Amino acid sequence: MTQQQRNGSGTIHREIEGLATERVNDAYATLDTFSTAELVQAMNREDASVADAVARVEPAIAGAVEAIAERMRRGGRMLYIGAGTPGRLGVLDASEIPPTFGLGPDRVVGIIAGGDGAIRTAVEGAEDDAGKGAADIASRDVAEHDTVVGISASGRTPYVLGALAEARERGAFTIGVACNEASPLGAAADVAIEVVVGPEIISGSTRLKAGTAQKMVLNMLSTLTMVKLGKTYGTLMVDVQITNEKLRARAERTIMRATGCDQLRAAEQLDAADGSVKAAIVAVLTGVSAGAAADALEAADGFIREALGQGGAQ
Repeated sequence: MTQQQRNGSGTIHREIEGLATERVNDAYATLDTFSTAELVQAMNREDASVADAVARVEPAIAGAVEAIAERMRRGGRMLYIGAGTPGRLGVLDASEIPPTFGLGPDRVVGIIAGGDGAIRTAVEGAEDDAGKGAADIASRDVAEHDTVVGISASGRTPYVLGALAEARERGAFTIGVACNEASPLGAAADVAIEVVVGPEIISGSTRLKAGTAQKMVLNMLSTLTMVKLGKTYGTLMVDVQITNEKLRARAERTIMRATGCDQLRAAEQLDAADGSVKAAIVAVLTGVSAGAAADALEAADGFIREALGQGGAQ
């Protein structure tokens, strides 16, 4: 190792040493001697603290949701980008949006360092390549109407920092999700969501509490954005895509719960509306045709409550 490499390694050691996610939790110094029951209790106790940590950053999450929704209303996308576990969490969250909320797979996108193969197998060194992070953003033609969410437990992953720098250069709105305070990622983003969960029960294993915190935040960002875009009616998923028998049954139950009609009428209206749960609900509640219900929904930007007040749905 050259002197330059030794100096660089020393700098990284000092940076990492100060991170809350890398500290040793002294409460578990004898963890390897715990009984199985004690291990389960200890891990569950640590996990129980995550929700409180997320609660402390609720205002930042709310601001992020407002910004994402405003851009998505104008046709923008939300892109998650991360390396390792954070990257996988982003891909997971993005993949759930089309079947759950009816958006195309190009509207919420998950990008992981090392490409799709890294979802299953670690790609060594991918997280250290800031240039590749920037290139992955550039290759997707990110622009000012898009939102890029960088995810990194440490808040210092070069790949993610490179991606956010490129996104900001292109005018996109940027969000940094990290698990350390005053992180480089938070400083690089328009909105910093820094969920400080403290040291892990297994030192440095940030797929644990940090991973849980990141999953909770991503759940909020995507799900609450969908609520703001009219993808729900009360607690009901009304843009669910019917791709199998289970989802067909769920769609019918959704119509029944929203309107109080029986299963036969729900099925008939769903067929008349060409599988649109929203149109079926509006048709049942107003007595208009499925076509008129669809027109009312289009005029109301897809919001059922507004559609119910449209002249064509009286």
